[in-house]
This record gives sequence, structure tokens and C-alpha cells, in this order.
Amino acid sequence: QVRLVESGGGLVQAGGSLGLSCAASGNIFSINDMKWYRQAPGKQRELVAGITSAGSANYADSVKGRFTISRDNAKKRVYLQMNSLKPEDTAVYYCNANIKPLGSPFVSDYWGQGTQVTVSS
Repeated sequence: QVRLVESGGGLVQAGGSLGLSCAASGNIFSINDMKWYRQAPGKQRELVAGITSAGSANYADSVKGRFTISRDNAKKRVYLQMNSLKPEDTAVYYCNANIKPLGSPFVSDYWGQGTQVTVSS
């Protein structure tokens, strides 16, 4: 059973930093793209950052220069370092990964449960 579990959310003051981590576990053969999404109150879920298996990263314009996505393929983890946080960054952050399970010829999309990030003013 493939699972993604996020950690690192919490309450932080504006201008502060917070690091998120997402661990993939289970019978995994390979992990392709890994992404961070977020959903703020009253808003639709949006893509925050993504990273390929080779390490190529992309960011939403709203977080460029402030957030950094990285991954550790050996540990099957993806990270999101968030600096210079703003109140508008407040949201539930979700980990997403495209994974090929062991014994399967196909890849599937997996989601974590989400972790709350609250930035106070």
C-alpha cells in the first residue's frame, strides 16, 4: 500500500520560515514527479511547486524566490522550504506524487493527507 505522509506544518509569524516534508512509503518501484499543492480557505487547490525525478523544479509565481522544493530519491522524500512567509501563504499543503508501485506496469497519482500551515500577521 503506497502512502504519502506530510509533516512540518504549524503556526509561524509573517516573515518567518517553515519546512515541510513528505515521505513516500510502501511497495514502490519508482517515483516520478513530486509536487506540493495548497488550498487556502475559500480558494481552489493550487500547484505550489513541482520537481521531476531528475531535480528540475517549477514554482508558482506567488512563491518564486521564497520557496524551495527539493527531493531525496534514496529516502523517497520531497521537501518544501518556505521562507519569508506571508499571511496569504496560509493553507493546507498537500504532497502529490506520481508513483509506479512494485509489480505494476502503470503509474498512479497519490496524495498525502495534508498539513496545515498558518502564517500570522
